[in-house]
Amino acid sequence: MDFSDERWSKLKGGYGTFYDPRNALKTLEVGGDQEEAWAELWKELHHQGDVGEASFASVPVIARLVVNGKTIDWNPYALVATIEGARQSKESLEVPEWLSIEYAEAWRHLYTAGVDALENALDESLICSIMAVLAHYKRQPMLARMAILSESERGDMLSEVGWG
Repeated sequence: MDFSDERWSKLKGGYGTFYDPRNALKTLEVGGDQEEAWAELWKELHHQGDVGEASFASVPVIARLVVNGKTIDWNPYALVATIEGARQSKESLEVPEWLSIEYAEAWRHLYTAGVDALENALDESLICSIMAVLAHYKRQPMLARMAILSESERGDMLSEVGWG
């Protein structure tokens, strides 16, 4: 969805209130304060397992940032994996029809970019986030939930069931 589209101002975020993510997304695009922009997107697009149309509309923009090399850390992968995980956990939560093609295309781009980035990834957060995106793309939501956890969190879980 183009930034000039007026629908941006009428979308709801993770709190169920109106949230227009364009300023934060533009900041990421032009290389402004990345940390502050990501913090805002994390706060507004996802809240305690809830997401909204603003969350879904942001995914194609985030995918474009990844593909164009505008962002190279764990944030984009982890945020889109979190958004998709929340979407899949809510039976009635679907991507709006007017956004569905662009959303699906964004996931194809994220998958390809993730496969490419994984080869040289060394940071645990980046590796886990990419693996979660790959698992979601391959329709493996439980694997995605496990992948997003750190190695020590997975170890703790396995220890609790006697596998660690």
